[in-house]
Amino acid sequence: MTTKPSPDAPLGTSMTDAEYGALRASAALWAGTSVLITDERGRVLIQRVDYRTTCLLPGGAVDANEAPAQGAARELHEELGITMTIHRGLAVDWVSADSLNAPASMRFPGEILHVYDGGTWNDEQLAAIQLPDREIKSVEFVEPARLPDLMAPGDARRALSALRARINSAGPALLENGVPIAPTVLDRAGALRTARARHHLPFHNSPAPRQLSVVQAWGWLLGPDGRVLVLLEPDTGAACLPGGTPDPPDRGSPLVTLRREVREEASAEFGEPLFLGHLSDPDKPYARLRYAAPLTRLGPPPVDPATSRTHIRVLATPEQALELFDWGAPAADQLAAVHQARARLGIPRAARQPLTELPDATDLTIS
Repeated sequence: MTTKPSPDAPLGTSMTDAEYGALRASAALWAGTSVLITDERGRVLIQRVDYRTTCLLPGGAVDANEAPAQGAARELHEELGITMTIHRGLAVDWVSADSLNAPASMRFPGEILHVYDGGTWNDEQLAAIQLPDREIKSVEFVEPARLPDLMAPGDARRALSALRARINSAGPALLENGVPIAPTVLDRAGALRTARARHHLPFHNSPAPRQLSVVQAWGWLLGPDGRVLVLLEPDTGAACLPGGTPDPPDRGSPLVTLRREVREEASAEFGEPLFLGHLSDPDKPYARLRYAAPLTRLGPPPVDPATSRTHIRVLATPEQALELFDWGAPAADQLAAVHQARARLGIPRAARQPLTELPDATDLTIS
């Protein structure tokens, strides 16, 4: 009879096939799968179901002898009426047996749950959704920060960790009860746990009309690899571009405002800027200016005098930066203007890659 060593047995002992199989079966876990889908604003698709009070991502249990990715595709078809190939993983979560407060009669042994990327759906894909007669009551897209209010705690942690992994583009995250075992800068900052500022203002690649008051000057500061400087609030994880509001000493010069704010917020300097355009507010006589410029110097992170906090500084592709904002459809026009300016500055287009947290204690010169 074939024997195999027990993984926990003392060296030199062996087990029968039946004993080995029984040992492994005693440690078996459930297997589950889910799919993270967003709309073009970065909101997450959740399902309201008829068998629990909290919402879920599309997904369910993996059937016997079924690969998790196949299970995810099957669940999408059963729950949303959508046929698609699932080929990119975002997270694998080890869910402990005592994490769900499951009733004893369920005999929940714990679970390995895979989260897959369902992509960004447009209006045509959304219109194709067909819900079954039972189980799924409705679907909706929600701001990521609302997930903890709508989902069970572990489900919300898992969904947010998977969404951060998708933005970060470093490969699937390994989780334990929804928490990454190797957190990225987005995880450490808690990005997306608070509502993103919603600015669906039209972008105009032209100077602001004289009758509009300039209330903001922000910069897309490009590193030599084409990525831009993004600031994360240490308390909330909220993201913003460097820049701010005019002060009287700026004497009405938006560029003076921008240089001052960039120094105060990020201890950064930039080269000759290119004007991109302005955002207008239909309800107020305001203009918000946007510039692009090469990032030339970065010193130790300062304490922002306006907030008394030190921002977390990261480099991200312009596309990744937009995923941290809720700027709506007009963001596409601004992004196009950024890439036109980048090309004029002779800076390459950045390949999508993991976000880089910039050094926090040394002077860094960008050449």
